[in-house]
Amino acid sequence: MGLLLIEGQAERIWLQMKMDHLGNWGMDINKWDWVPGVGVIALLDYAEAVRSQEVKEYLLNWVRQNKEKAEQEPVINSIAPYAIFPELYRESGDEWLKEETSRVAQWLVLYAPRTREGAFEHTVTENVEFSEQVWADTVFMAVLFLARAAKLLGNSAYAEEAQHQVLLHLRLLEDRDAGVLFHGWNCSTADHMSAARWTRANAWIAAGVPMVVEEIARLADISQELHERYLRLMTSLVSFQQSEGLWSTVMNESSYYREVSGSAGIAYGIWKGLESGLLPADESFETAARKALLAIRLYIGEDGMVGGVSGGTPVMESVEAYNGIPVYPTLYGQGLTIMLLGEAIRRGEVDHESGGTAGAYP
Repeated sequence: MGLLLIEGQAERIWLQMKMDHLGNWGMDINKWDWVPGVGVIALLDYAEAVRSQEVKEYLLNWVRQNKEKAEQEPVINSIAPYAIFPELYRESGDEWLKEETSRVAQWLVLYAPRTREGAFEHTVTENVEFSEQVWADTVFMAVLFLARAAKLLGNSAYAEEAQHQVLLHLRLLEDRDAGVLFHGWNCSTADHMSAARWTRANAWIAAGVPMVVEEIARLADISQELHERYLRLMTSLVSFQQSEGLWSTVMNESSYYREVSGSAGIAYGIWKGLESGLLPADESFETAARKALLAIRLYIGEDGMVGGVSGGTPVMESVEAYNGIPVYPTLYGQGLTIMLLGEAIRRGEVDHESGGTAGAYP
């Protein structure tokens, strides 16, 4: 498996993402919510990694086609698509993109519901409330946008708030024994609810934190606490990697099914963490990321569909319930995978590959 094959797999994933999947919750990109939001964030990341103007033009057209769907009361999950606005503004010079970035960032800082600790409460587009709950997902769905808005607008207060939110999530979700994160925290009951060490929850933060730091580093001093907590998290995550290179959907349950999107997000986070300086140059990190890359590529079908991805997952009532979440292709599975492949292409990850073929996913 060489670099050209990685490029080919990434190309197939992106082409599948932009296809018409109308009515398919997991794959319909022409909506305004977190699922397509992760999709477009990932496509922008991929476009920058491989320097694709074609993908950026697609994203500009996507915004023009779908922006009216954003005209609703914002919630955390509907913030995700806005994370592409700052770069698209730089690309196009369209002032509306900058104005919307400013408007949504102001709403997030001034009006978004917060828990008693000051963390953004996880709010969703569906007609359901998670009052006083903190979810790991929020860092990727909303804090990343805030960091990018801070950079575009030159707003150090927004940058400080983004860092503050990252620290709150790292503190509140921490499993002090294992070093990884729980999926959620209930501020009312002061517990982690089902206390699941859910892999994709950890992936949202593993990938999201270095992306946030990249945006705010010139506007805010990155605290030693953030460095220490992120290093502990990533070191602990590597210790839960299974022998074939993936993580179980609940990482400390080795008998549970292996989950591709979370594994991709963690591996991507390792490489971004190394690049940002949040992680030290340590061969154990490089080895873990490469091992995950090889394993994940076996789940990429000839049609560009990424398999082994768990469906939408709220904080479940028990740890066991996570293993019952069905598996099917989604834009966030496609997205986290193409982010990892794009990073591999950018880094020139070819010399470390071994024999084998990537085929239909198991």
